[in-house]
Amino acid sequence: MLLFRIRSVCTAVLYTNLAASDLLFCIMLPFKIAYHINGNNWIFGETMCRAATAVFYGNMYCSILLLTCISVSRYVAIVHPFTYKSLPKRAYAIAACAAVWAVVFLYMLPLAIMQQSYYVKQLGIYTCHDVHSACEAVSSFQFYYYVSLAVFGSLMPLATIVFCYVSIIRTLKTHEWFWYVKVSLLILTIFAICFVPSNVILIIHHVNYYYHNTDGLYSFYLIALCLSSLNSCLDPFLYFLMSKIRSQSNIYLTMVKISREK
Repeated sequence: MLLFRIRSVCTAVLYTNLAASDLLFCIMLPFKIAYHINGNNWIFGETMCRAATAVFYGNMYCSILLLTCISVSRYVAIVHPFTYKSLPKRAYAIAACAAVWAVVFLYMLPLAIMQQSYYVKQLGIYTCHDVHSACEAVSSFQFYYYVSLAVFGSLMPLATIVFCYVSIIRTLKTHEWFWYVKVSLLILTIFAICFVPSNVILIIHHVNYYYHNTDGLYSFYLIALCLSSLNSCLDPFLYFLMSKIRSQSNIYLTMVKISREK
């Protein structure tokens, strides 16, 4: 569909990168499935645990940042159409995607470097990114790392996306809202179900554990992480809606041009 339905190179570049992130996540998913089926016993070794953890979180934040780039692109195209038309869109899209992958890679390095699997003697199993109690204590670096990951990787992009689509809907006339309302609702649904719960609980969990050494929210956090994987299922619907919205954008730009010439 990216090859044959989406004519915009800029849009195709952004969605191809989003699809690549989802594909990488799906390649690692069988290991997570085997882990949980095996009673949360990790049998694939420390290196594979680090890789699976980094890819799991990397997919989440890569998807968030790419959805933000897509929203900003739509915002400029609709709210500032003539500025958008004069921009080197392909170069900007490639640069944005390269920046997203670079930021995500750097942010995932600590997960790839720090130990992730621990042996739980009472249960006779190896856990993978599931316990803090096996460690002595959460360091200041880990605390600020996870909190900044949630704030800069989720909450700030969400605020940006809300601003973009509110501006788009305010700019368009009532009869032109239809597809953009659908897209904005879908993206907000992806955030509400997949990203916001896990990142809010991530902040609360690490604040509680760092200051009070309590771990009561961790089971809820694991459930929220499971929900976060649903973004890979919802992204294809986004591709479909954006392929439809492309023709609507062209019509809108033509109408704006004609009205300004008059």
